[in-house]
Amino acid sequence: MNIAVFGIGNILLSDDGVGVHAINKLKNEYEFPSSVELIDGGTKGLDLLPLLEGRDKVLFVDAANFKKEPGTVDTVIGDNIPAFLSQKLSVHQIGLPDMLFAARLMGVTPPEMCLIGIQPKSMETGTELSEAVSIKMKDLVEKVLQKLKEWGVDVRPWKTESL
Repeated sequence: MNIAVFGIGNILLSDDGVGVHAINKLKNEYEFPSSVELIDGGTKGLDLLPLLEGRDKVLFVDAANFKKEPGTVDTVIGDNIPAFLSQKLSVHQIGLPDMLFAARLMGVTPPEMCLIGIQPKSMETGTELSEAVSIKMKDLVEKVLQKLKEWGVDVRPWKTESL
């Protein structure tokens, strides 16, 4: 099994960076088998396409507009993950939907994909998550771990050495 977990978002735009923060939390607190790669996708957009190729399963963690209360954690599976090209003001605005659209055009879409997202409250300039999102970070990470467990991944907390 070849699985990638992508944290997507801009850490300079408050809640938009929640996917990257979640990946960092996973890296710092859990041990993953070699079949799972945790990737800080940041704002790399189409540069992430080669990292999709050859994957059996891909999990995206991102801020997502579910049109719900800020901090709501939700899951979108497979073809239900939006994949479209939208008008951009600059090339720096290429996001997950654009990347998935390109992946489908190129035929490199993984057989199984999942998006675990959280409804943002603020996308304003700033490096801190809003309180509504910050207090739900544990729930977001738990959903990611739960999905990986469903996929047969054995994830363990890092062992801390006692003094």
